[in-house]
Amino acid sequence: MASSPASAIEVLLIEDDAHLARLTAEYLERQGVKTCLARDGEQGLVEASRRAFDAILIDIMLPRKDGLTVCRELRERSAVPILMLTARGEEADRVMGLELGADDYLPKPFSSRELLARIQALVRRSRGHLGPTRDVVRVGSLSLSRSAMRASLNGQALALTRHEFTLLLGLAERAGRVLSREQLLELAKGGDPDGPVDRAIDVHVSRLRQKLGDDARNPRMLKTVRGVGYVLEQGEEP
Repeated sequence: MASSPASAIEVLLIEDDAHLARLTAEYLERQGVKTCLARDGEQGLVEASRRAFDAILIDIMLPRKDGLTVCRELRERSAVPILMLTARGEEADRVMGLELGADDYLPKPFSSRELLARIQALVRRSRGHLGPTRDVVRVGSLSLSRSAMRASLNGQALALTRHEFTLLLGLAERAGRVLSREQLLELAKGGDPDGPVDRAIDVHVSRLRQKLGDDARNPRMLKTVRGVGYVLEQGEEP
């Protein structure tokens, strides 16, 4: 049975050892952690650009592009939590990974239970709380309730469509992280095959800005990162 703290987590595992990747993914999936696999650094970067992940696990010794390079390139465009996995446990390697932007480091061989615990801890910190996933997500004066599907700003209710709420919730859970249109598309669909498509994301963002009272020409909350996507600023007050 999946454990509740991990039930809403989705990770990308970049690991070239097919046997280890399969065993790790199977364990995480049993614990409720949806796991996407990539077998080399280049493929990992492609997968990371296609959708939003709650954490990315990277082996250092990867073909085509090594894990440290992948970590650095990811960190240049995203604040996604990164956990480095490697058999190279020397202090210099650990320090280099952390200096390049990794959030945590786990040497091989590792316990599957410890890996799960570290993933959960990274995601809790990324989402801005230290306990199990809470119903209410707050970013500055913005508040969203998952169960009620209601959002408010400065205590005033926002009239959002289902897709707008799902998109804003996903952005709020990843506040401070730049998300591509492809990642936002996945968030806005929320598992709905009839959800919005591609360029409709720009329309949703425009409407969200209007409802948030954000200046489209100089937004303070929901910002455009040219050539990349959008980001909801952390703790930004209107």
